[in-house]
Amino acid sequence: MDLTALMEWRNLERHFLEMKDVHIKELFGNDPKRAEKFSMEALGLYVDISKNRITEETKRLLIGLARAMGLEQAIDDMFSGKKINETEGRAVLHTALRNRSHRPVYVDGKDVMPEVDKALKKMADFSAAVRLGEWKGFGGKKIKNIINIGIGGSDLGPAFVCEALKYYSSRNLDICFVSNIDPTHITETLMDKSPEETLFVIASKTFTTQETMTNARTAKEWVLGHFRENKAVASHFVAVSTNEKAVREFGIDPKNMFIFWDWVGGRYSLTSSIGLPIMIAVGQDNFSGLLEGFFKMDCHFHDTPLEKNIPVLLGLIGIWYNNFFRAQSHAILPYDQYLRRFPAYLQQADMESNGKSVNKDGKRVTCQTGPVIWGEAGTNGQHAFYQLIHQGTKLIPADFIGFAKSLNPRGDHHQKLLSNLFAQTEALAFGKSENELKNEGEEERLIPYKSFTGNRPTTTIMAEKLTPVILGELISLYEHKIFTQGVIWNIYSFDQWGVQLGKVLAGLILPELFCEDDKLKHDSSTNSLIEYYKKNK
Repeated sequence: MDLTALMEWRNLERHFLEMKDVHIKELFGNDPKRAEKFSMEALGLYVDISKNRITEETKRLLIGLARAMGLEQAIDDMFSGKKINETEGRAVLHTALRNRSHRPVYVDGKDVMPEVDKALKKMADFSAAVRLGEWKGFGGKKIKNIINIGIGGSDLGPAFVCEALKYYSSRNLDICFVSNIDPTHITETLMDKSPEETLFVIASKTFTTQETMTNARTAKEWVLGHFRENKAVASHFVAVSTNEKAVREFGIDPKNMFIFWDWVGGRYSLTSSIGLPIMIAVGQDNFSGLLEGFFKMDCHFHDTPLEKNIPVLLGLIGIWYNNFFRAQSHAILPYDQYLRRFPAYLQQADMESNGKSVNKDGKRVTCQTGPVIWGEAGTNGQHAFYQLIHQGTKLIPADFIGFAKSLNPRGDHHQKLLSNLFAQTEALAFGKSENELKNEGEEERLIPYKSFTGNRPTTTIMAEKLTPVILGELISLYEHKIFTQGVIWNIYSFDQWGVQLGKVLAGLILPELFCEDDKLKHDSSTNSLIEYYKKNK
């Protein structure tokens, strides 16, 4: 299927020619009720898309494209357990992990919900034992430090959520994350810790991931360097994995292995056993709230008509900018310090999913696919990169995320925070013209520098306050937005073959770094870099 040859695509191209020079200021001027018409409220979220360069006709045409690409059927296929990850022959059922209705979900004819419930119960029992001080280290001391060792989806999701829900977490526990194979990461993390009070969660589906297992072995040496007895490992390490043999060989009691399944992709796995550090941090009730939020948005995505479906509409707006306005990136700008790692989390969720250049037919795509995702918490970003968004030469659509109530009210901090959020979206949309500056008596020579064209699109997402439920809804919203875009681009969003080649080549180069006599057979640049290392190591 050639997406760009579809009649619905050509209709959007014609519509774009009509819209490309229309200013957001003009759209608001023509319709006093625009904000009301282009805002949605559901599940405790208020989503304002009115400051985008869209009309009702834009929405109609984009939804027509979604239907032409079979989005509604694709949604049903995912939720029903069909193996939509075709290149790996797997179902895509992260939604089953947060299925609070407990309706059966089938994979290869087997209902997976009993296994999901069993895994959650095991997580709950273990996290309660740690939180209550019942799980003791080898020397009999209570655990104070939880260090998760993983990478990618085994790190970014739980690390982000532990930070996002820190307000709800136990302050008797220090939750840390080690991912980078750079020895500095684990060295600095262990620096102020006592082995007697530290528990490691080793998160690796295969228990062979190079970065994770290298860090795990270093952690094991650290523990054994203190206790000098191999059986101490069982008191200070648990595993999130599917490889019982490797877990046992490492020294971890298989009773303390938490499973997950191949129908859970790494970047969608934080509601599986990968979320064990989250449950330890915030407790079973708050973790259940997180799952409830995911489930509510999953139901909204599955059951709501496309015209009112929040993830679908945000996905379609992204298509509009990416493919017709040729925007190269998308900014995520949360105005809440607890969400400061949300942009990093969404980088993997989006860029690993839709960073593809081959479609489902095995042919090169004929249009631009996944955008570059980036961002920073407000108001820090305002003092860094907002200059480029406001007055630079690139069109950068942005999502602003904020809350009516602060979890930590102090003085007028929160009012000042939100005044900046609202002001930024207003300034980006409407700008400030040269005539306005002249009428204000601005010095003539400075007018070109102080004028703002505006017409910079933003979407604003608000909620009353950040809760586990609301966080689950937000993450699920973006997951389904990404899925929507992948369906329209006709690409496989749930594989990630692009990360494999670098791993293979690293495996070939690694022994060369230890051997002085090897004749290098790479390109001249790679050879010279290896030689530089050998000379200076």
